[in-house]
Amino acid sequence: MANLAGFIEALGDIPAITEPALVKRKSRDMTAAFSPVMKREMADKFADAIVTPRNKQDVLRIASAAARNRMPLIARGGGTANFGQGIPLQGGAIVDTTALSHIAWVRDAKVRAECGARLIDIDARTREQGWELRIHPSTKKASTLGGFVGGGHAGVGSCVYGILRDRGNILGMEVVSVEEDPRIVELRGDDVNLVHHAYGSNGIITELEMPLAPAWPWTEAIVLFDAFMGAVSFAHALATSDGIVKKLISIAGWPIPGMLKPLTPFVRDGKSMVMCLIAEPFFESFEALVVEHGGTITYSGKDSEGPFGRPLYEFSWGHTRLHVNKEDPSIVAVIGLFASNDPVGDIAKSHRRFAHLPGMHFEVKRIDHRLSFQGSPYFRYESDEQLAEVMRGMAEDGAMIANAHTFLVKEGGMKSVGEADIAFKRRMDPYDLMNPGKLSLGGGEKSGSAGAALPSEGWKYGQTKAA
Repeated sequence: MANLAGFIEALGDIPAITEPALVKRKSRDMTAAFSPVMKREMADKFADAIVTPRNKQDVLRIASAAARNRMPLIARGGGTANFGQGIPLQGGAIVDTTALSHIAWVRDAKVRAECGARLIDIDARTREQGWELRIHPSTKKASTLGGFVGGGHAGVGSCVYGILRDRGNILGMEVVSVEEDPRIVELRGDDVNLVHHAYGSNGIITELEMPLAPAWPWTEAIVLFDAFMGAVSFAHALATSDGIVKKLISIAGWPIPGMLKPLTPFVRDGKSMVMCLIAEPFFESFEALVVEHGGTITYSGKDSEGPFGRPLYEFSWGHTRLHVNKEDPSIVAVIGLFASNDPVGDIAKSHRRFAHLPGMHFEVKRIDHRLSFQGSPYFRYESDEQLAEVMRGMAEDGAMIANAHTFLVKEGGMKSVGEADIAFKRRMDPYDLMNPGKLSLGGGEKSGSAGAALPSEGWKYGQTKAA
């Protein structure tokens, strides 16, 4: 049984808030906007307190106080997660990490920073030396490094560098255990994936070391196509044109482009769209590829300086749904991964199957060093059974299906959870206090999630086929 009073007393002068309205507000992320299933299941889930460590010593003290008072902890960064990563299931204290924002160093095409450093601030610092982060989410302005690695998966840059899980995309991390006498553990190599995408359930991330990429001058482009599959074929050609340096390939089938209101001057009725980020020296080659595939460039300009009031990448990945839901809050999606030898052909099957639904959205990325398309049709939510039907249909068409409608780590399907993961969880969190209910020591958490019953086998890493 958690001892809130004892926990707060043990914190000393570490800032802590127990005012219910503020705590409730911090107990939410973007999950409700993305999943009606989790919105329903998490309606009454709130923390009891918010604590704000100012430095690593504060983190150690919080971890010790939690262990001694059996207080659950939920690490929180910018609050942009959408799979329920930051929503407490069993009360406890939210650990607001945003004050841990120091960037330790930038050297040798690497950066070392504290978990609360915002990605946009890291890029500003690394660009001074001609580098930038390899991958970032569409929420780059608000996301923290620890939140992205702990709860994220892929993003802008994944069409070249793959997903965070791919070897070499996270170089090292420092994590703190939740014990009476907390330990600071440095993970490197493949061991970083023990904590990556574990929703903060097996270590409080305090520092991360990430690889960097050349900071090209980027050009944004909107390209329109008469047919959706024409857009998909072009996206595949661009992704496999290794001589053209790119950072974003985002596909939106009509009528989705018409629902992205700030882009209205650059879309046309009935046309499907591909949004791209292309390194400036290669834009002429990009234009030739567009012509070859029958596309039309309706906008191009410097990255983040377009007339739509924000970077073009803020209409891709998770932001696509956010903009669409402003126009129609009932629109939902699932997450399929087309990564076979013929992803374009497999998508064509799903496009025919779901032609009656309002458009398809895909992001091009590499996974296990292979080309893939991540996305699904958009559709108006009616029931959990409807979600299951769409997931089964995409699986029949060749997609591996993850589950965007459960708050459970394992059942979400984006993280492989094996014996090593459970053993690490036991070592780092012997009392099961870290984001409890998301990845439990004893199992059984699946019974608490209706979304976990949806038909998803997850993504089987190492089993995708070369494209």
